[in-house]
Amino acid sequence: MSTIDTSTKAGAPGEPGWKRYKFANHFRNAEDEFDACKLGFWLFLATEVLLFSGLFCAYAMFRMKYPEAFAAGSHHLDVKYGGINTLVLLLSSFTVAMSIRCAQLNNQKWLRINLIITILCAFLFFFIKLAFEYIPKWSQGIRPGILYSNPFAGHPQEPTWWSVYYGATGIHALHVLIGAALLIWCLVRSFRSNQYGPTHYTMLENAGLYWHLVDVIWIFLFPLLYLIH
Repeated sequence: MSTIDTSTKAGAPGEPGWKRYKFANHFRNAEDEFDACKLGFWLFLATEVLLFSGLFCAYAMFRMKYPEAFAAGSHHLDVKYGGINTLVLLLSSFTVAMSIRCAQLNNQKWLRINLIITILCAFLFFFIKLAFEYIPKWSQGIRPGILYSNPFAGHPQEPTWWSVYYGATGIHALHVLIGAALLIWCLVRSFRSNQYGPTHYTMLENAGLYWHLVDVIWIFLFPLLYLIH
């Protein structure tokens, strides 16, 4: 997706990476390369939407068939932790957008600060999900597709609810980790040679688009899972 013109690098060792960037030979100019990369990434995001669409369809069908089971299962979720995670992702969505804006303005310091905040938010989201939601439920024997001994279980089809819950939130949590990995790589490249600046920030913007998708999916999951009752 990106190359560095080594001949220019040798002649101007003090220039940042974004100034030394050379677009690929099969593009007419840097603008065409940026548009092609962004279009390709939007197509990839469309396949991600199709993935989560299947989960949402499963949710809709099972909820229509077992509304009492979904309502009973949702009572075991803590809206507080779901709400905190929602705020964490909304903050991270703002900071990743600001990091792209800082790249456009060549503000390297705040580009990195915003990326670091975004990455910390990603790991905070995952920590809250694992420590305060998954592990307590696993300790009670509440697992997907398994009938569990729970005096508060309100419907025999609750395992169906938990299968949908763990499937949707588990795949989303995996996307959070993937998004964090992409942003960490962007941060490393920023520290290494100032790779992102006013004329070149393609990878950073695409990583930001991926992170926005992660945020949007959670905006749908939160009310569907936590606010049923």
